[in-house]
Amino acid sequence: MKARSADKLATAIIWAGALIVIAVLASIIGYILFNGGKSISWDFLTKPAQVIHSGGGIGPQIFNSFYLLALSMLITIPVGLLGGIYLAEYARPSKLTGGLRLCIETLNSLPSIVIGLFGLLVFVNMTGWGYTLMSGALALTVINLPLIVRYTEEALQSVPASLREASLALGASHWQTIVKVVLPGAFPGLVSGFIITSGRVFGEAAALLFTAGMSSPALDFSQWNIFNSSSPLNPFRPAETLAVHIWKVNTEGLIPDLRRVADGSAAVLILIVLGFNLLARWLGHRIYRHMTAT
Repeated sequence: MKARSADKLATAIIWAGALIVIAVLASIIGYILFNGGKSISWDFLTKPAQVIHSGGGIGPQIFNSFYLLALSMLITIPVGLLGGIYLAEYARPSKLTGGLRLCIETLNSLPSIVIGLFGLLVFVNMTGWGYTLMSGALALTVINLPLIVRYTEEALQSVPASLREASLALGASHWQTIVKVVLPGAFPGLVSGFIITSGRVFGEAAALLFTAGMSSPALDFSQWNIFNSSSPLNPFRPAETLAVHIWKVNTEGLIPDLRRVADGSAAVLILIVLGFNLLARWLGHRIYRHMTAT
């Protein structure tokens, strides 16, 4: 009887904790969407911010955020994928492997502001690039690389060992087994991990304050030459992202419609991050069902 009562009490406590977490999350999201959703319109999503006149939007900031995301993931995914393959398929228990895992865990736990200061020293000052998209992309790569490595390693380890053994028994090499058997089997988990990491990139602000900058020069969307300073595709120009824009407008207080822009920007950012997470779950499930025919 005592064991049954203790089990019921523990179950009730666990459910209460889960409901509290859900309630807090729902209240935060609901509050942001209720206050910011009223400001979202087509003009708000496409026009630039106005310092003197009201009615400004977040168009350049949204473009900068997605472009920075693309630059960062182009660097992070290949390096992180190779690192995860090494740890999952080649690494053997040793001091070197243990030290490598310790470095990955330590890097994963570093505050983003520390990465930002490192990026300011190395990617901004030592390279001579200044505040640029490329500096921000490299700083985000440092932040997200351990995540990609971990997602890759876990996805590869989830593939049954029997598949590897069957491939090797048929005469395939280790590398052929990884490329043609293990990676396709881990593909749903890899896709989910990459998309979730992308959502984290979109919401990052602290590191970008010191690397990508807080200014966004006027962009000429008719100019697609990446070497032109006004081209939106130029990776060596300063770029204010959406998360940085929210911090900036609240700190400076120069925009007349400050509250509207800040609330609307926060709502858009929440919707995008939620979209990334929902897309990761849906796409991962869809790919898994397609590959397993279930």
